[in-house]
Amino acid sequence: MMQSSDFGLAGATMLETVTAADSGALAEIEGFVAMRSDATPFHRPAWVCAVARGTGQEALFLIARGQGGDIRGLLPLNIIHSPIFGRALVSSGFAVNGGIVADEPATVRQLADAAIALAERRACETIELRGGLAPGAGWTVRTGGYLNFERPLAADDEAELLAIPRKHRAEVRKGLDMGYAVDTGDSEAMRASHYALYQRSVHNLGTPVFPRSLFDHVLDSFGGDAQVTQVSQGGVVLSSVIALYHRGAVMPYWQGADLNARKARSNEVLYFGLMRHARERGCHTFDFGRSKVGTGTAAYKKNWGFEAEPLDYFIYAAPGHDARNINPTAPQYQRKVELWKKLPAGLVDRIGPWIA
Repeated sequence: MMQSSDFGLAGATMLETVTAADSGALAEIEGFVAMRSDATPFHRPAWVCAVARGTGQEALFLIARGQGGDIRGLLPLNIIHSPIFGRALVSSGFAVNGGIVADEPATVRQLADAAIALAERRACETIELRGGLAPGAGWTVRTGGYLNFERPLAADDEAELLAIPRKHRAEVRKGLDMGYAVDTGDSEAMRASHYALYQRSVHNLGTPVFPRSLFDHVLDSFGGDAQVTQVSQGGVVLSSVIALYHRGAVMPYWQGADLNARKARSNEVLYFGLMRHARERGCHTFDFGRSKVGTGTAAYKKNWGFEAEPLDYFIYAAPGHDARNINPTAPQYQRKVELWKKLPAGLVDRIGPWIA
């Protein structure tokens, strides 16, 4: 059920807390997000509720309404409980973006204060807003840790190739000459082969894998707005990615690849094929997504001709508590990362989703 509260703010816009059970309000929020150029796929109830179903976490939405009852501001939230990192309110869970979307600064402040009140009631020590509008005083801005890479799609394949710097363009051409098959869909076979590759890729990076149920629920919730694209040869899948589509942009999000993918240049074919598919379905932007500063993935995206844009995250820690840090490149995690890489695949496949 929808619950209303003014959170003790005199003269505030009416704020409502919406749960995943309120299908009418969720549909209204989907419409609001679809109309906003500043919203992302991670603001969609389709994402936030898929995270809840796929990982056992909780989905909530704080919305602000104007005098006429129309939505004027939104903060999607997952209550994330981790056995390692504690409890946190996150906008949005398992996402690279989220945060507050609103028309006016006063509404931003109201939603931020409402999130703090909600965190206190739900015993969450940290709030993480991954992007969105700055919530104001009392919040820490975390910048410089992550970069985003985005640029317009070119008019056709040849123009797309010419947009890639010369050295990497040669690698893409070599991959295209290999005669690989490129397929897009969301069949059970494609989902299974994608997850198998993703498991091994994440293990090799030294981090726990997400549960497959998360991927299935995102694909199911997004419908045609989330699909698997794969590169294969002789029926063997070499590279695979789940991509999200939102307001004319395509975002390759969860990617996995065979250990020989670099030598086989199947990743080059994967992303070039995704660009072609996105262009054919009317997209105008390729959002290569977030990467940590100083990592190989950030350098790889620059090789494709993408410029880096720093991302700002906004953190609130309850009095007497330190904000959690879940960045696996942080120094305190390096020994754990190296240990995780050495553990048997069967073991990390079983316990990884629980940790993640």
